Amino acid sequence: MPFSHDMVHSLATVVDLINTSPAAGTGEGLGSVEDLRAFVRRHVISGVEDLGADDLSDVRALRDAFHEVFVAPDRDTAVSLLNTMLGRTRITPSLAEHDGFSLHVHYFAPGASLAEHLAADCGVALAHVLVEDERERLRTCAAPDCSHVFVDESRNRSRVYCDSRTCGNRMHVAAYRARRRA
Repeated sequence: MPFSHDMVHSLATVVDLINTSPAAGTGEGLGSVEDLRAFVRRHVISGVEDLGADDLSDVRALRDAFHEVFVAPDRDTAVSLLNTMLGRTRITPSLAEHDGFSLHVHYFAPGASLAEHLAADCGVALAHVLVEDERERLRTCAAPDCSHVFVDESRNRSRVYCDSRTCGNRMHVAAYRARRRA
């Protein structure tokens, strides 16, 4: 499945958002409003004004809802969870060109909160993955000590680690050492 720039950006954003959760095994990545501001800057999220404690709380709740979609036991559950999330979101598609990005679609309504913005843009990206029957691309790292999620964008759907330089390398070295001992 070829991913457009919009999809790649939104999917990377939702993956990074989920991986800020203590459930990902790395502690709370959104511990403060300043952490949330850094997240917004890192992902070049436009149209976001002042952020406060309510935004932080709302984004953490959204993060948990997105995580449920990734780890849903089957397609129907993932669809139901995503439909519930999207049903609570004001979606107003519009074309935008900003921050050096070519023309793309924004799905959030004007004046939307950060949580609504993320729910709309990232939710629609996940919806496209499900519509294309590519749910198996939404994965959790296969390393036994890692709970990070990722989207497998490989052509043959063969990626199993969230990061080949860390988890993948660590697991390959462990397998090599185990073979050498045998």
